[in-house]
Amino acid sequence: MAPDVKLNELRAELDSLTYPATREDVLAEFDDVVLRYADGEERLGDVVGRVTEDVFVSPDDLEAALYNNLPTEAVGESGQSEGDG
Repeated sequence: MAPDVKLNELRAELDSLTYPATREDVLAEFDDVVLRYADGEERLGDVVGRVTEDVFVSPDDLEAALYNNLPTEAVGESGQSEGDG
């Protein structure tokens, strides 16, 4: 069974890599990890597959690339904003 990681716990996992890291490094380490979203789940390897960068110089760099390729439902209901009253 693949390990599960909640989206808000992803950064701790990314910090475990040695940087700079390549896409292949990320896939080798996390391909079988299941990323749990607010509404669903997805293999982290599938998210990495949508990323266009080949090298990540820091955990911040990798995290930004991954978050830019998450589906809308990953972070909550469509149209929600924490700033809405």
